[in-house]
Amino acid sequence: MIFSTSKTNQDHVKTAFAVAISTMLIFVQCGKKTGKDEVERQVIQIKGSDTMVNLAQAWAEAYALVDTAVDVEVSGGGSGVGIAALSKGTIDMASASRNMKKEEIESAERNTGKKPEEFIVGFDALAVYVHKDNPLDMISIDQLDMIFSEKGDITRWSQLGISLPGGENDEIVRVSRQSSSGTYEFFREHVLMNKDFKLGSRDMNGSKEVVELVGSTRSAIGYSGMGYANDQVKMLKVELKIGEPGIAPTVANTQNKSYPLARSLQVYTLGTPEGAIKKYLDWILSAQGQAIVEESGYVPLD
Repeated sequence: MIFSTSKTNQDHVKTAFAVAISTMLIFVQCGKKTGKDEVERQVIQIKGSDTMVNLAQAWAEAYALVDTAVDVEVSGGGSGVGIAALSKGTIDMASASRNMKKEEIESAERNTGKKPEEFIVGFDALAVYVHKDNPLDMISIDQLDMIFSEKGDITRWSQLGISLPGGENDEIVRVSRQSSSGTYEFFREHVLMNKDFKLGSRDMNGSKEVVELVGSTRSAIGYSGMGYANDQVKMLKVELKIGEPGIAPTVANTQNKSYPLARSLQVYTLGTPEGAIKKYLDWILSAQGQAIVEESGYVPLD
């Protein structure tokens, strides 16, 4: 027996088939568009300085409104961690509160075939912090050396002529940073004159943690970026030598370089930056990017 379908039924089948094919094409095209968008969207990875991590995050959040095709991912860990990652070619930019060492530059060239390029993106005053109730207002570089270095013999506040309020323990609690930190390296070079740190300090992983511990410990002293100050601590004036005028860690004193522990903040790239990385770095150095430096408690280039 032979079955046949009417012309009307055949037309219905053809129409349904055509709709199904059209629907499939729409889904395929939408899928391709999404995939294309994902490929075109670029991620810039920045790792390094804990001193700069809040600033770097503020830049990233502001830049998301400037270029929606770029995601900037920020992580800390210390200047040394960021520089090591850049030397292996696993990140796009390293933030650092110290300069790259000769051996680090050579390592990057061996591993990647590219020489790191340095860009100064702002300035910072490495501040010396004590608890807000500590009567001390000023300290010399020599005294800091005697407190923090392995051969230093200042271990009590009474040796500085200080009596802590409330009968607090006279022993000085030293708050420092981990050895991968650029802040640690800078303090060791400019205060301890490359001597080793005294054992027994409380070594913190981040700049913020240093200030928070000092703010909760009346007998503590520590060092960190000026941008992390809060109402539980105070920043000491610093004398180059005992008897000389103490200089406060302010924006003006950092700009005119009168503050003894002023330092530059830098970003490193592998070779001359291009494309999205160059565009982002140019924006950091622009008036808009530098305004964020100042808003974050640091010192802009101009």
